[in-house]
Amino acid sequence: MKRFLVIIVLIGASISCKNTGENKNNQDDSAVSEIMENKTVEQMETNYVAIDSDEALVAASLMAAPAASRDGCKVIGYNMAGEFVTFREGENEFIVLTDNPKQSGFNAACYHKSLEPFMARGRELRAEGKTGPEIFDIRKEEAKSGKLDMGKPGAALHIYYGESDRYNPETHEVEGAHYRYVVYLPFATAESTGLPENPIGPNHPWIMNPGTHRAHIMISPLHNDKKE
Repeated sequence: MKRFLVIIVLIGASISCKNTGENKNNQDDSAVSEIMENKTVEQMETNYVAIDSDEALVAASLMAAPAASRDGCKVIGYNMAGEFVTFREGENEFIVLTDNPKQSGFNAACYHKSLEPFMARGRELRAEGKTGPEIFDIRKEEAKSGKLDMGKPGAALHIYYGESDRYNPETHEVEGAHYRYVVYLPFATAESTGLPENPIGPNHPWIMNPGTHRAHIMISPLHNDKKE
């Protein structure tokens, strides 16, 4: 009987040592995984650098365009010296307007080239010192009279924006930036489109400035961190 008890004790000790070893290995594996995850996050954070050259500005701003069309886009906008320039001519239907490096945050746009007269007129009036409401009224009258070409109905504007002015030089993504889309339908209304005049929820399209020259469908995709 005594011998039997000794055997049981030895088996119990062996199992205990095995479990302790497995627990230690599991703890070690968890610790290694946590270190690797933290290292990956830190690496991603340190990959973001300041947009401090025209090349970086153009690369980051091209993120506003559809990926398949970026190589052929015309690119215009303010350079790092504050001059409005044409960075390069284009070969497709898109024009990219770079972020203005003199302003805080990041805001680049890509739009169908048929919208250029409308966009250019806005830049011209803004350069003259006109206010937002004044620009709206002037372009409205010019559009109604036919003087201002409003582009093809359904022409789109892609906006890439965020609070940070840092980007990843490898991926060209701007830190924390998001997308928003605008589809221009001059003088369209809620009745003509079947869309509400106010968003009924996140990620839902709606029509803004209905019945005016600047009527457009607004689409604001959910941010990645808010998707289920």
